Amino acid sequence: MSHLKIEAFQLAEQINIRKLRKEFKVEPTIASVYELFYVLEEGKFLNVFNYGIVVLGGYNVLEKSNILKFLSQFYDKNIDKEYSDDFLVEVKPNEKIAFKHNSISVPELNEKVVRICMLHVGQSVAMDYYESLSYDILEGTKQFTEQLEKYGKIKIPKKDLLRFSLATLNIKNSILDNLYILDNPESVWDDEYLSKVDQGLKDIFEISIRFRDVDYRLRIVENNMKLFTDLLQHRESSFLEWIVIVLIFIEIINIFIEKVF
Repeated sequence: MSHLKIEAFQLAEQINIRKLRKEFKVEPTIASVYELFYVLEEGKFLNVFNYGIVVLGGYNVLEKSNILKFLSQFYDKNIDKEYSDDFLVEVKPNEKIAFKHNSISVPELNEKVVRICMLHVGQSVAMDYYESLSYDILEGTKQFTEQLEKYGKIKIPKKDLLRFSLATLNIKNSILDNLYILDNPESVWDDEYLSKVDQGLKDIFEISIRFRDVDYRLRIVENNMKLFTDLLQHRESSFLEWIVIVLIFIEIINIFIEKVF
């Protein structure tokens, strides 16, 4: 094999790994509750992650279409937009590892190298998805900050505040639960060759940097939500104070009327 094209797709929020393993009828090379990695015939590889990522290696157009159609029955919470990316692994014996923007050349290609590459391409696509979600949430709150700047007050239902807050929390939890932002895969710990491949791919895809960008946007949303919540609580508190004042005033009038008449 002189080269291997890797393609990654985010097609759902989650994939039922347990059900897939049971029905695929092929024993995975590596299996966990989070991931299934298959080494198939004719130089094909399949890596499926429970956070909605499917990564293919060595598939032609027809084969790709067929496997994605088969896998679609295990998707949970399909997403509206498809997120995808591809990456080329070239084999150049007697040469050193070399990295480019969307490719890597290695002197030797084995299952471990393929899996490391598939992991990083998959995580990169997942980050594309999370970046899009964080941007949409930030844009969703922008109308309220503009409203506050223009009129000095906001009109935002509590359910919208709760929705934005929960969406922000869910994105953060998903990233931290599913993406190994800071951790090295176990397979690279005692293997200098794999470690070089892993570090080079981290530099290419910049997962940690992109995570910080997402985290920054989400912290802006959180700060906005805190400000909006404080303003709403103050408004409700002021409203209650006025109710109390009106009730006291009515009571005083009633007492005055009783004394006069």
